[in-house]
This record gives sequence, structure tokens and C-alpha cells, in this order.
Amino acid sequence: MASDSDIDRKIQLRVSNRKAYVWDVEDIATLRAKHHVCGVLTGTLPHLSQQNVFLGVPLVLLPEEVVLLLEKQLAVLIDDPAAHQPASLESLTRWNQEREESARRQIAIAEAERASEKATRLSTSEEAIRKRREREARRAAAARAKALAEGLTPEEVSVSTPVADEPRPATPSNITTTPSFTVTIPASSSELEWYNPSAHAYSTLTSARAAGVWNYPSTPFEQAKCRVYQDLWEKGNFMGGGIKFGGDFLVYPGDPLRYHSHFVATVIESPKAPLTPMEIVAHGRLGTATKKSHLFCEWDEAKQEVTYFSVEWAGFG
Repeated sequence: MASDSDIDRKIQLRVSNRKAYVWDVEDIATLRAKHHVCGVLTGTLPHLSQQNVFLGVPLVLLPEEVVLLLEKQLAVLIDDPAAHQPASLESLTRWNQEREESARRQIAIAEAERASEKATRLSTSEEAIRKRREREARRAAAARAKALAEGLTPEEVSVSTPVADEPRPATPSNITTTPSFTVTIPASSSELEWYNPSAHAYSTLTSARAAGVWNYPSTPFEQAKCRVYQDLWEKGNFMGGGIKFGGDFLVYPGDPLRYHSHFVATVIESPKAPLTPMEIVAHGRLGTATKKSHLFCEWDEAKQEVTYFSVEWAGFG
């Protein structure tokens, strides 16, 4: 089991149906920028639930990424279904009251700001009207003085005097306008008593396996994939799923948002694993056709090392 300090300090990977999800946006940014772990965004975006090009949280991690993060002590696994506990009626009532109180506070602040802005606008408008009347009065007095200087009698002097602004028609009493406000209601329940991640958090693969939360890797091939992934990661590469290009991983020299992958990696679980000539030819042709080199990654359990063989189709195209 993981301690509360581990949960607060490390990235939380919430496991459900044998898949690890990351829901915190800051954790997603940390994984990508600091730890070279990209994962795949699978959630829909607000107001764009029908599109499938740009996706949002949660981030789903490859099982090899999960194993790497736990072995490097960068993350903890949380049994998400078990962490959600039935809530009592009292706690639900209190939670709703807190949300309503938060909304009322935000509305009160918004109303005060709107009233202050309205008073400022009204004061500015009244000052502008006063200045305009003063200008018109000065202009009328100057015109009257000029006329008298030209020898006109007071009866012949006709100067328009400023007319007071007509009051605007009042809004009919039967028409009412309801002000609208944007209120932010927190949707997270991480601090509520019906969600208790600390009681169902695991900081090691052994403890998570014993609890039945995580069982990867469970075969020699899965073990080889984890070791290959770790070795490529330690060399500074970014990795993604390679199934669309006929391999196990795509290997990028930098962030996939800035670089194309240079290699398609296929994992060979041991030096004794069979590899037919047809596979070599197929992978070589496919890799070259997609402007990549195919990388055969052989894991040697006895030597605890990875051997790499790069294949390109010479003279292709």
C-alpha cells in the first residue's frame, strides 16, 4: 500500500478494467514534458462530443509505460472502482449545500461588480452631459456678445439656448430583464469522503499484483516488451503504439508533436525466438514505404540487455 505522502507527491494512475488512466491535466503535462511519456488521449471535448480528431482527458497509458513509471517510482496505481465508496445522505446533502453556497457567492460578487460598472458608466454619462451644456451656454453667450458688438438691438438678437435633454422613455413595467452570470461549479469529488484513493493505492508492481489490480507483465513476451521500452526510453526516445505500422512501438527522437518517428520497433522476446525471412522482408518493405527503418529489438534475459537490428529495403522506390 502507498502512503498519503506518496499519493500527494507522485502521479496518480487510476486503474479500471486493467487500463491505467490519468485524469489530472498537470500530471499529463508532467508526464510528457518531464518523463517522455505521451499515452493517448481518449476523452471527448466539451461541445465537440461527435468529433474524433482532437480528444481530451483521460489519458490512457500503454502497459509498458505504467510498468516504467512504477519501477522508476514516479507514479502510484489506484484501484479506482474500489476507491469510490457509497456516500451517505448526510455527506451528499452537505456537498450540495457547499456547491450552492459557492454559486451564491459567485453571483453576489458578479452583481457587485456589475453594479459598480453601471454606477461608473452613469457618472461618466452625467459628466459628459454637464460639459456639453456648458459648451453650448458659452457658445450662445459668445454669439450674443458678437451680435451686440455689430450694433444689433437686444430685440434683434436671436440666439438659441441649450435645450435640456429629453428624458428617455422608461422601460415598460411589464418587461423585465433577468441578468445572467457565469458560475463555476467544481465537479471534482477527490476531496470528498466517498472517494478514498489512499486506502487503495499501490506504489509497486508486486503489491498491485497481489491485490489483483495490475498483472502486467505476465508472460515472457510482455516482460521483453517492458525491458525494450525501458531501454529505448532511457536513451532519450519518445514511444507510441506501433500497431498501425506493423510493429510494437513507434520510436520518436523527440516529442511526437514536433517530430516524425524514425523507427518502427518489433520486440523479439529472446535470442532463441524464431524469426522467418518473410518477416524480415515484410517489415523492411513496410518500414521503407512509410519512410522509417524497422528496428528488431531482441531481449536477452540471461544478459539483461537489448540488442538492436535495423532493417531497410535497399534500392526500394
